[in-house]
Order: sequence, then structure tokens, then C-alpha cells
Amino acid sequence: MMNGTRPLLLIPVENQVRELDPKLLLACVAAKHGFSSIVGSRREMEFNIDAFPRAIYLSKSMTIRSLLFFRIARRFGHKIVAWDEEALVHLPPKTYFSRRLDAATIKYVLSLFAWGQDNVDLWRQYPHTPKETPIHAVGNPRGDMLRTEIRTYYEHDAEALRDKYGDFILINTNFNHVNAFGADINLFRPVKKPGEKARFGRAARGMSREYAKGLYEHKLAVFERFKALIPALEAAFPAHTIVVRPHPTENHHVYREIAARCQRVRVTNEGNVVPWLMAAKALVHNGCTTAVEAFVMDVPAISYRAVVNEDYDTGFYRLPNGLSHECFSFDELKQTLDSVLRGELGPPAGAERQSLVDRYLEAQDGPLACERMVRVLESLEKYPDDSSSSSLSGGLQRWILARGLDLARRVKSHLPGSHNKPEYQLHRYPALPLDDIRGRMARFQQLLGYRNEIHIEPVSDVMFRVQALSGRAMI
Repeated sequence: MMNGTRPLLLIPVENQVRELDPKLLLACVAAKHGFSSIVGSRREMEFNIDAFPRAIYLSKSMTIRSLLFFRIARRFGHKIVAWDEEALVHLPPKTYFSRRLDAATIKYVLSLFAWGQDNVDLWRQYPHTPKETPIHAVGNPRGDMLRTEIRTYYEHDAEALRDKYGDFILINTNFNHVNAFGADINLFRPVKKPGEKARFGRAARGMSREYAKGLYEHKLAVFERFKALIPALEAAFPAHTIVVRPHPTENHHVYREIAARCQRVRVTNEGNVVPWLMAAKALVHNGCTTAVEAFVMDVPAISYRAVVNEDYDTGFYRLPNGLSHECFSFDELKQTLDSVLRGELGPPAGAERQSLVDRYLEAQDGPLACERMVRVLESLEKYPDDSSSSSLSGGLQRWILARGLDLARRVKSHLPGSHNKPEYQLHRYPALPLDDIRGRMARFQQLLGYRNEIHIEPVSDVMFRVQALSGRAMI
């Protein structure tokens, strides 16, 4: 049963552990304002775009990969708004533009949602951003999950982690450029013959060869230091478990091999990172977005910079490293971590760091980022529908368009390095039972004090419809 008072929202999720909860929060806030939403697998949502009535599609990127889909979605009458999941900790502008934005794709977007002022300025520098496209510095639903009044959503999960792992040090890795889930997704593909010139992998898309080669060498050197760090930390802190949490698109195999040689090392990518930060005694990382989340949550974060390349560390990782205690050797890391665990050293602080994070992340207080987004979505109802869907001659042309998109996606799913490979999609977005989704939504309703009943029904095993039932309060 559709609500009927607002347009349908299509909210795609790519990395389930990172995105699902924040986007369910957005759907809950939207329901309070009369919107119905469909939340679920981006891949399946795009495959089935012809099955939905006219809607507002909330894209998480504007790369050339989305161009064909955007064109067809607009032909079916859908409006498109967008943010970039990777724009908080981003590459230098020139490389970011070639990698994360596309001149033809961004023209289909009616409104842009920015993480903060840095993100606004970044997009305004892009020469192909249409001058008439509004950019709203509203924050991001992932930022909402860090706020004191919302992160209690994870209190039960955090307590379960404390019970399971005891006192633990969290190591978050971000070596998906050199240790990706599939070898073709790295910056460079494996060479087949000695002396052969390595070809670009998926992660190098939009980079110059010089930039990609330098980043590859730097990340690989840091990766080697982290592989040695894991057993060294276990030996240095015998009263603590070492939990290694790989990036969502990393290969876990190398970490599991290390853990097999240790006694108190655990490797997992289970669930959202927020409860892990709530339960951890400290975070160790190098240039990881999780450090930004830790700073907002007042969790001690330490950046282990045993290998330094300022071209990348300052140009790419300035924000997470700048919000951390920075250590440039294992001895320095050990001393700093010991001070943290003894309670002698707290989370990184200071006006300079707060000013830095304020520039990058909006909505740390006041209205939630989700609330700010919904206000913008309400204004989109006034936009005229300039799509050409009305000119389609009946269902046949709609069917041809949809099948063409489906065929293109399926062909791409067999290409080396493709994000559409079924096994990779299952890794990023496994199916969830309906009761799980209902339980998550009930927790959000309780936190928000929203009493009207929200109806949730499956659209498929990886997509769910969320809508408020007008006038029906929860008992």
C-alpha cells in the first residue's frame, strides 16, 4: 500500500555494512514526512528500475558508470539527486574529478548533497558542475549515526562485542588498492609474465599512471608494515585482543593467515563500524575514514605512519591523519597506545582539529543530516517533470529500454574487475531477513520518538519498502 502523499524515494545501498543502517535512518525520517522509500541493493534496484513508479533516486555517486542508468532512469520519469560516499576523505581535486565525476552524468542530477563545506568547494571547482545545480551542505546519514542521540542505536551491539572480545584494540585497514577482494580491482592487475608492464586495475580508474604507481607503491609499503604490526601489537599488549577490521572491499585472506599464527588476533568485517568504535579501547589506522568517525565519537585514534609520503598522506589522507595521534615508529605507537590504555592520554582534541572536522562534516549538532536532506527532497516536488517518458510509445519501448540496461549490466558483470560480479555483490550485500530490517527500523523509531506505525514489506530478498501508515500509532 503506497502512501500517495509524497513521491517514492529509491535509496540504493552498495556496501551493506557501511551504508544500510544510515539509509534506513533516512527512510525512517522520510516516512515521518510522508515519503515512502525502497531501500536495498543498488545493483538490483538499477536492474529493475522499470518496475517502479516515478520516484526520486538518491544516487551515491556520479561516475561514468552511472551515465547509462541515469539516462534510462530519467526516461522513465525518475528524478535524480546525489551525494558521493567517497567525498569526505577524497583524492586531490584533479584526480578526484577524473575518478569520481563525469561531465555528462552530473547533468542529470537535480540537487547535490555535500558532506560539508569542503565538499561544496570541491564540487564548485569542477568545471562541468552545472551552475544552476544547487549544492546543499547538509552532512550525511553516516554522520548522523555518530551523534550521541543516535549512536545508542548500537549500544546492544557494542555490549555484545565487549562480552565477546573483552578489552580490544581495533585495527581498521584500508588497503583495497593493493589487497582488493578480487585481484582485478586493485590499482594494477597481476602480471602474467616477468617483465610485463602491469595494466590498470579497477581502482586506478581516472588516475594518471604516475599517480597510480606512486599510490600503489606507498600503499603497498604501508600494507607490509601493518602485516608486521598485527602480531607485534599482540605481543606488546597481552591483556588485549587485537581485532582486525578490513575495508569492506578488501581480501581477508592475508589477515586470516596472520591470525592463524597468533593467539589473540581476530579478523572480522561484521556489522557497521560504529559499535566497534564504541566498544574498542583505541583505534589504529593509516589514512582511514574511520578515524574521522572516531574523532566525532571521542574515541582515541592513532595513525601509524611508519612509511611516509606527503604527496599522498597530505593530498589524500590529511583529514583522518590530522584527527589522530600520529606515530612514526612502532616504539612511538607502543608508547602512545600504552598511555591511552592506561587512561593517561585521551582522544585527540584541540581547536585546530575541531575546525578541521567542522569544515568537512556538517550536521554534527542541530537537525540531523537526514532531516536536512528530507527538506530538500520536499522542495523537489515543485520541479517540473522534464523527462521524455511521456513520449514513449507504450510499454514496448519501456521494455526495450529496461532490457537494454539489464543486458549492459549483465555483460559488464563478466568483465575483469567489474563490481557487478555476483560473488562480489554477495560479499558487499548479502540477503537479510525481513525481521532483521523490521528490528532495525523499530530501534530508529524509538530513538526518534516516532509513534506512527511504519510498514515494511519485502520487494525482493535484497530490497524493502518502508512507509508510514497514516493515523496508525504504534502500541
